Amino acid sequence: MKYDIIVVGGGPAGMTAALYGLRGGKSVLILEKEAFGGQIATSPRLENYPTIMSISGSEWSDKLFEQITELGAEFELEDVQEVTKSEDTFHIKTNYNEYDAKTVIIANGVKPRKMGLPNEDDLTGKGISYCAVCDGPFYKGKEIYLIGDANTALQYALLLSSYCPKIHMITLFDKLFGDQILINRVLQTENIDIRHNLSLQKINGYDKLESVEFKDTQTGEVVKFETDNLFIAIGQIPQNEPFENLIQLDHGFIVTDESMETEVKGLFAAGDTRKKENKQVITACNDGAVAALNAIKYINTLKD
Repeated sequence: MKYDIIVVGGGPAGMTAALYGLRGGKSVLILEKEAFGGQIATSPRLENYPTIMSISGSEWSDKLFEQITELGAEFELEDVQEVTKSEDTFHIKTNYNEYDAKTVIIANGVKPRKMGLPNEDDLTGKGISYCAVCDGPFYKGKEIYLIGDANTALQYALLLSSYCPKIHMITLFDKLFGDQILINRVLQTENIDIRHNLSLQKINGYDKLESVEFKDTQTGEVVKFETDNLFIAIGQIPQNEPFENLIQLDHGFIVTDESMETEVKGLFAAGDTRKKENKQVITACNDGAVAALNAIKYINTLKD
C-alpha cells in the first residue's frame, strides 16, 4: 500500500500533522520508534496551552492520540532507518518493514542531552527538568539550580530570575560560552549566582529530587545542595541521520521554509527537529498543521 502521508515521529508535531492530514481526506501512517507523546508526555503539568488551565503531559498526549486513531490514523512502533525518493514516491525503510508514500513529514523531535547519571531518568518530571519555559513556573518563589554554560542555559537563567529569588547557575568550566549580550545580561542580574568548575556526580532522591552532589574540578571538594529542582540545559540532540542522504542539515537540524517544506519537494519537517528558535508544544502543533496542509496541497498536484 502506498500512503498519502507518512509521519515520522509521534509527538505533538507529528500527531497534529496526522490530524490535519486525516481531516484533509488523506491516508496517514505514523512511525514512532519509542512511545507516542514525545517529550511533553514526561511533563507533570502542561499549563501554557490555550483553553486548558492545567493537564498532565501524558494525559494531553493520550487525548491527541485517541483523536487521531478515531479518525483512522495507522501507526507502527518502528525505527526509521532510511528515506529515499524516486520520481514522486518516497521509500521508507525501518528496522522491520518498508513503506511507500506520496509525502513524508519528519517530526521526530529532539532528545535533551542528559548527564548520564543513575536516577536521572527516574527523577525526570519529579524535580529534574530540561525546559525552564515549560516547568519553571512550578518553582516560582524558590531557589533554582541550573546546569549549563551556553545560550540555552543563559536564557533559562534570565527567565527564571524574573520570578525566582535566586538562581544558582552551575558550569563545568571556568567561563560562559554563549552570545556576549546574553552573558552580559546574566552577569548584570543580581539574583543569578554563577558557580564554575563543578561536575555533577550524584542525583539523590526516590519519589522526588532531594539533593545533588558536585565535585569541584579544581580542588576535588564535594559540594552538596539540598534542592527539589534541577534544570539541565547542556544541549539538544537531533536524530536526523536517516535523512542526511536527501537533505542538508544545519548542526543536525532540518532547514525548512515557512511552509515547512525542505529542499526536496514533498518532504516536510515539523517541530523541534527543524531549525527554529522557539520550541514549545504550541509551536510544534503549529508546525505540524502547516506541514500537513502543505503536504495535502502537494499531493493534490500529483498525477494518479
